[in-house]
Amino acid sequence: MSIIPVEMIESKILLIRGQKVIIDSDLASLYGVETKRLNEQVKRNISRFPGDFVFQLTAKEKAEVVAICDHLAKLKFSSVLPHVFTEHGALMAASVLNSEKAVETSVFVIRAFVRLREMISSHKALAEKLGELEQRLEGHDASITEIVRAIQYLMQPDGPLKKKRIGFIHDSVDEGVK
Repeated sequence: MSIIPVEMIESKILLIRGQKVIIDSDLASLYGVETKRLNEQVKRNISRFPGDFVFQLTAKEKAEVVAICDHLAKLKFSSVLPHVFTEHGALMAASVLNSEKAVETSVFVIRAFVRLREMISSHKALAEKLGELEQRLEGHDASITEIVRAIQYLMQPDGPLKKKRIGFIHDSVDEGVK
């Protein structure tokens, strides 16, 4: 058995429809079978592959994947829409292929999925901490803005002061002569 670096497998895992998946051609290559044979086994054992284990890409998703992944350029000219396998689907595919290489390689594939899940969860924890910090700073921003406005107000030069006249003011001008 040849050892497959987890990093190589991780590079083949994509995020599609909010799920981490691997394209059928990449999975077949890792398992040492043709893509056609992999998909045949999936069809023969369709009851083992519910929608959360494997699904077919739309034409738009296929185009996006081909544009993003250089190693999948050959899919551009294929008339068939590829299937993608989730972590559980990849493991199930190894069991229905029933080849020694597929079973041995599935361990590496699952480890790659698990490692990505751990990395994402650590990123989520970091994102939560940043969110908390941002919320705390939002209150500070408002306070700082108020302070700056107060300073700007105090820095404005006073215009001519309107002083009240001091002394006796006769109202006869306003009321008319009586």
